[in-house]
Order: sequence, then C-alpha cells, then structure tokens
Amino acid sequence: MVKAICVLKGTGEVHGVIRFEQEASGNEPVKIEGKIEGLTAGEHGFHIHAFGDNTNGCISAGPHFNPHNKTHGGPADEERHVGDLGNITAGEDGVANIEFTDNIISLTGPFSIIGRTTVVHEKKDDLGKGGNDESKVTGNAGGRLACGVIGIAQ
Repeated sequence: MVKAICVLKGTGEVHGVIRFEQEASGNEPVKIEGKIEGLTAGEHGFHIHAFGDNTNGCISAGPHFNPHNKTHGGPADEERHVGDLGNITAGEDGVANIEFTDNIISLTGPFSIIGRTTVVHEKKDDLGKGGNDESKVTGNAGGRLACGVIGIAQ
C-alpha cells in the first residue's frame, strides 16, 4: 500500500488534511479522504497542480497537473487534466468532508502526484463546460484558497 498526505494551509481560516491511498501496483484507483475547514458554504474546485512549490503561496504551484496536454474537464471525463478532481462541497459550517476515488491520478510511476500540490479554489469548477477559453484551462474555479505539497505518509 502506498500512502500520501497533504496538509493544506491558506489565507484566513482555510486549512485541512487530505490523505491519499493506493495499492502498490499502481493499477487500482486512488482513495482520497480528508477534511477542509474554513470554507464558504458550497462547491469549490479541487485540483492537483504541477509543482510542489509553495514559496510564493499557492500561486507557485503552477497550473493543473497535465502531463498529457489535455483540456480541462471533470473527474468522469475522458478529456481532462490528470489533476482535475472536480469539486468538493462545504456545508453551512464551512467544513468539507471528502471521500472519493479517482482512476487517473496515481501515487506511483512517472505521473505520480507525490511531490505536487493540492489546491482548493474559491469557486465551483465548471468542469470545462463554461463556454469560454478559461473554462478549458481552469474550470473558472477562481483564486486559490489553500494549498499543500503532497508527501509520502506512513
């Protein structure tokens, strides 16, 4: 079993911990679970970004992780960035409890997400269906509320 962890920190009150788990073969889906607090109620874009660099805040993480040079999409779309994980939903209490699997990201091999950055965005990701150029790049998900580098876990 390969395990990874991401401690998210942001401006203001947004913070959380995300855990990733995958069978060592790398052929199974990655299980993603965690909790993010301090969000506004509603949906927020949730992505893996290319770089594990937060030296200049979340902006240093670069664009969505997209090693296959595809356009932005949703987690169920064939045409999507590797890092496109869709949306998370915060309740009225500002807490998003996360638990899902993804078949595209991996914790092993040349396209591993370990060492990259998880980012929570201010707005809902339109999953590439927003009808404008930015939708096909970022999903119009807005600014970066919190981020953290994905590291190897015990």
